Formats: sequence, structure tokens, C-alpha cells
Amino acid sequence: MRPILRLPQDDGANGWAALLPPRVPRPALAGDVTAGWAVLGAGFTGLAAARRLAELRPDDSIVVVDALEVGAGASGRNSGFAIDHAHALSSGDAALETVRAQKRLFLAAIEHLGEMVERHGIRCDWRRDGKYHVAASARGAESVLRPLRAELEALGEEHRWLDADALAGEIGMRRYAAGIYTPGTVLLNPAALVRGLADALPEAVRLYENTPVTGLDLGSPAVLQTPAGRVSAPRLILATDAFTPALGFYPRQVLPFVAYASLTRPLSADEQAALGGRKSWGITPANGFVAATIRRTPDQRILFRETLAFRPRLRHGAGLLDSIRARHQARFRDYFPMLAGVALEHTWGGYLGLTRNQDSGFGCVKDNVWAAVGHQGVGITRGTIAGRLIAELAAGADTPLIADFRRIARPANNPPRPLLDIGIRVRSAWEAWKNRHEA
Repeated sequence: MRPILRLPQDDGANGWAALLPPRVPRPALAGDVTAGWAVLGAGFTGLAAARRLAELRPDDSIVVVDALEVGAGASGRNSGFAIDHAHALSSGDAALETVRAQKRLFLAAIEHLGEMVERHGIRCDWRRDGKYHVAASARGAESVLRPLRAELEALGEEHRWLDADALAGEIGMRRYAAGIYTPGTVLLNPAALVRGLADALPEAVRLYENTPVTGLDLGSPAVLQTPAGRVSAPRLILATDAFTPALGFYPRQVLPFVAYASLTRPLSADEQAALGGRKSWGITPANGFVAATIRRTPDQRILFRETLAFRPRLRHGAGLLDSIRARHQARFRDYFPMLAGVALEHTWGGYLGLTRNQDSGFGCVKDNVWAAVGHQGVGITRGTIAGRLIAELAAGADTPLIADFRRIARPANNPPRPLLDIGIRVRSAWEAWKNRHEA
């Protein structure tokens, strides 16, 4: 039995969850259970995998366990963008075909999630508002946005180029030199969506919340040890993203990072008028190392996400969120001088699994053990479709989208620690300096 020493913890700081009404979680596991399938992790990936297994194998029993209450972990802490088109630029026919494949994957995820939202009446502020990809400088517009525009044109993707004045008219901010608007992204409250998906699971799926796995035996059957019981299943799916290396898989590929976000109080009518622009929008920056991802939510709050840090121990120290909030508040005033009196109400961090080449870990990692991890901070769409496809792969179904996903499922190796830590610090400092024009 391998002990699991690094477990998710809920610091109670998630602003998205704080906006929601109280929810009664599913009971924690008590005693020993057996099932045909076990799924570890009840975020977007794990829930999608469990649902797809129930569709493909309606007579099989499926157990999902999560260390936290659904919505309290990473899936409920992201920025709420269901992205339909990745920002990575490509060149050449082979690279464009990979982008096309990824587009098919993301659209399939959005279609599935939209169907779940409508069928089950999930109230998560699901809005097809699209997004703006923006550059703060003319240099950023030339080096990032114009190549992206060329890629979108080569793919035949709908988009609009906006200069500084046109962009300011739509989002109310005069910080950016230019932007590209694409209409396919959905904006939402991620904690509300993942809660709704969990509450609408098929009857064949048993979900145990607040059930950390403290030990893992990958024999036949696999055994998941928990504080008050254990799960035994002949087939196991890992949907654990940044926590996967702690389980012994992808230790040289998946890098655990944490992204920090803050959420303001609702804007008053006067503040909304001072900001101007559309009432709901989302922007992603040309360079996420130095600039912020921002949303204006339907209830007229501003989400401000900035500060990405490597956290191999999957912990942040006491008091760090206070310093992050102070930094975000200062940066917020810089971005929104017309909203100088608006305070941040919530600040939190969310863990995400990144890889050096932006590919996911996906496939059979051991006899009767499958994994779908490393979603590059695009967990709503990439994580959802990865969950559905890993279930299909494990259940023996062969679909064209599996081949599409394999195009982005070759995660590169990293050097061992402490060389890795040094390399990440140097690379982060270099990226910040090189892209300081976008800060």
C-alpha cells in the first residue's frame, strides 16, 4: 500500500463557491465498498469519466471519491472560461491540423456541458459571451495577436480584430493596444457548474465527498484506502491533475502550479456607468506571465486572476493569500483607475497541472489503471473531454476524438529536482523581463 502524503485541502477561500447557496454534500465513505470501476477525483475530468462509463457500461457499478466537497477543489476555482480555441500559435499544415483537432475536442466538451446545463437546469451563469485575447502594447499586438489572427483566418474561424478605441468601447478599459474577439467561449461560475454536474450523476455512480485517499494499492483489484474505509475495484481512472505526481505517475512530466484570483464586491450603478462597455465579458492576456486574466461577471463583479507560482509541495504558507490580495488590489487599481474605491472581497488559489510542451498525460499508465491529467489550465473544456475519452478508451470504445486527443497527449520530460526548480525560476524571470511591455 503506497501512502499518499500530499492531499488536497480546502482553505475556505474560494470566491466562486462563496457566492452560491448552501449545498449538502454526498456522505463521506464509511466502511468497505467494491465496484467495477473507481474514479479518483470529482472535478470536471472525473465526473465526465464517471458519466461516460455509466453510459457505456450501464450494468457496471462506478465509485467516485474526492478528498474535498465538490466545487471546493481546483475545478471550482478556475476563471470560468470554457475555452473553444487555445492560444498556442502554430505554423505549417501539421500544426494547423493539431489545432483543428483540439478545436474539435473543445467544441465537443462545450456541447456536452451545454446539454448537461440545459437538461438538468444547472444554474451556473452559463453565457456564450465569447472572449477577448488582448495585448497591452503595439509590440504584443504584432508578435502575438497578428500571428493568431493569421491562424484564425487559415482555419476559417470567426473573429473580430479590435483596435484600442473599439476594444475600450466594448470592455470599458483603455489599457490595451488591440484585441481579438472570438465568439465561441462560454463564461460561467465553475463552482456552480461542477456542483451541478455532481448532483446530476447517473444512479449507477456512487460519489463519496470529503473522502481523501490516504493509501493506494495498484494490485488486482486496486484498493483505495480512506480514513474510514476502502474502495476495491478492478479498474481505476485517475482524474487528479496537479496531484498526479504524488500518486507516482507522470512525476517528470506534470508540474503542479497554483494560480491566484480575486473577486470584487458588486459594482454600484455609478461604478458600472464609469466603467462602461458590455455588462459581461472575459479577457485573456497575450502573455499570462506578466498580465491578468479578467472577467466582468453577470452580477457585476470583476474577477482578477494574476500570479502563477510553482508549488511542488502543493501547499502555500499561512498569510500568503493576504499578500496576494494586497498585490491584486494594487494591480486592480492600475487596471481600473475609474474603480479606485472598489475592494476585493475574495482571494484564493487553485492548483493546475502544466507540462513543458502543453501536452496532457492521457492513457493506460499501468495494468487496468488509466489517467487523464495535465490540462494546462483549460480544465473546463480540455478536462471534460479528456474525462469522457479516457472512459471510452478504458471501456474499449474507439472513437475519432480519441485519435484527436492523442495528438496533444505526449507530455515532455523535465529535469529532476532541484535542477527543475532552478530552471523554472530562471525561465519565469526571463519571461517576465522579456514580456515586461505587456505588464
